[in-house]
Amino acid sequence: MSPAPYKNEPLTDYTKPANRKAMQTALATVAQELGREYPLVIGGEEITTPDKLYSYNPSRPSEVIGVFSKATPELAVRAIETAAKKFEDWKYVAPAKRADYLFKAAKLMRKRKFEFCAALTYEVGKSWGEADADTAEAIDFLEYYGREMLRYAQKQPIVKIKGEKNELVYIPLGVGVVVPPWNFALAILAGMTAAAVVAGNTVVLKPSSDSPYTGAKFFNLMREVGLPAGVINFVPGSGAAVGDILVAHPLTRFVSFTGSKEVGIHINELAAKVQPGQKWLKRVVAEMGGKDGIVVDDQCDLDGAAAATVASAFGFQGQKCSAASRAIVCEKVYDKFVAKVVERTKALTVGDPADQSTYMGPVVNKGSMDKILQYIETGVKEGGRIVAGGARADSDGWFVAPTVIADVKPSDTIALEEIFGPVLAIIKVKNFDEGLDVANNTEFGLTGGVWTKNKKKAEKAKQHFHVGNFYINRKITGAFVGVHPFGGFNMSGTDSKAGGRDYLLLFMQAKLMSEKIK
Repeated sequence: MSPAPYKNEPLTDYTKPANRKAMQTALATVAQELGREYPLVIGGEEITTPDKLYSYNPSRPSEVIGVFSKATPELAVRAIETAAKKFEDWKYVAPAKRADYLFKAAKLMRKRKFEFCAALTYEVGKSWGEADADTAEAIDFLEYYGREMLRYAQKQPIVKIKGEKNELVYIPLGVGVVVPPWNFALAILAGMTAAAVVAGNTVVLKPSSDSPYTGAKFFNLMREVGLPAGVINFVPGSGAAVGDILVAHPLTRFVSFTGSKEVGIHINELAAKVQPGQKWLKRVVAEMGGKDGIVVDDQCDLDGAAAATVASAFGFQGQKCSAASRAIVCEKVYDKFVAKVVERTKALTVGDPADQSTYMGPVVNKGSMDKILQYIETGVKEGGRIVAGGARADSDGWFVAPTVIADVKPSDTIALEEIFGPVLAIIKVKNFDEGLDVANNTEFGLTGGVWTKNKKKAEKAKQHFHVGNFYINRKITGAFVGVHPFGGFNMSGTDSKAGGRDYLLLFMQAKLMSEKIK
C-alpha cells in the first residue's frame, strides 16, 4: 500500500501544558541514562574497546552524557569489510521493503519525540525549540526519503524505439562511510544514513565525537525496527585514528560528509586517490559550511529585517552552517538597523537549555568557545565595534554571550571566515548593488538573503546572489525537508540538496538494459 502524501512533521507547541509536561518528563527520564557505556556495533556484534570516548554536557562540562568504545584501525577495516559482505544481499532487498524500515523508524521516533529532544538538549545544548526542530527534521527525512525511493523504483520514462525493449533502473553503489556533524546531531545523521540505506547501500556510521549519544539512540532505533545487522555499522572514533582508514579503504564506494571546510577538503583529496585493488572512483557528498549574509536595503521593513537577522544569527548559538554571520546594510538605514538589532540581541536569554525559558544555550565545547572568543578579539583589533555581548557568559559551561560587532569592513577576518558561533558582523555599504557584491565576497555560497520592498532589486538579487539557498524577506535558517532542498556552492560543498528530489541520486547509479525484440 502506498504511503500517504508527504507532509512536514508539525513543530511542537510548547504553550500547551501537556507538551511542556512531556518534555520535562523526557528530560528527567533521559537524565537517568546519562553516564552509561556504549559499545561499537559491527555486523550486529557489540564490541568493547579499552580506549574510550566521553561525551559531555556543554552546559555542565563535568556531567558525562555517555562513554563510548573507540574504534581501532583494525575495527575500522572490519566494519568496511562487514558492510561490503552485507551489501551483497541488502542490494537485492526490494525498494518498498527498504522504505518500510524508514517509515517504521519515523513512526517510532514520532512516538518518542520528546526523548530525542531531551538527548539533544543534554548532549549539544539545544533549546527546547531547536531540539524539537532537529527531531522533526529527522522524522521528515525518514518519511521523505522513503517515498523518494518508491518514486525511483517506478518505471522510468525513456524514449521508445521500434524493435527494442529498453529499461532504466537505479541500483545502489555499495559501502558508504557516513560522517555526520554534531550541530544537527539527529536530523543530519538520520538523513545521511537513511538516504544511503534506503537506496540499497550499506553504511559505516562514524558519529561526531561531540554527539555519539544521539547517534547511538538513532542507531538503536533502527535496530529496534528490525533493520538487518550489518546494514548500518556503528563505529565511534576519532577522525585521526579511523576516519582516514574508512575513507581510503578500497571497498569504500562513497563518503557522505557534513562538517568543516578543512575536513571536507581533506576527505575529498583522500577519496580521489585510487587505492590498490579499488575498482571505482569514489563519490563524495559534502556539505562544508558557509559565511552567510543578509543584505538590508534602505527600502525595507527594518523591524522585520532586524528580527530575522537576530533569529538567523543566534538560533542554536549561531552553530548552523546556514546562520547569518553578516548583516550587510545600506548606509541610509545603517544606524537604525544596528540599534534595532542590538535591542533584540540584548533581550535574548542565555542559560541552561533544559530550562524552557532559555533561548541560547552553550556552544558545543571549550575549543569552540575559545575559538569564538578569539574571533571576537580579532574583530575588534581590525576595527570592529562591539555593540552587544563580546565576552564569555557568566557560567561554568561553554557559554558565549550573543555578540554584535558593528563597523566591520568587507575584508576583515570576521567578514570572511566561518566562526560557527553567536557572532554577527555588521557591514555598512553605500547601496543595494554594493551589498550584493559584498555578499558574494567569500569563498562560500550556502545561504543568504535580502530584505527589500523593491521588486526590481529582489529580482536582481535572485540572479546575482550566488548561494544554494536564497531567501527574500525572511530568515535564512530553517529549511524544511521537501520545501527547501538544502546545499550550497563553492567551498560550501557539492550542492547535495538534502531533502530534495535529486538527493537519492547521489547514492545510486543508473543501469540501462536493452533487449532486441521482433
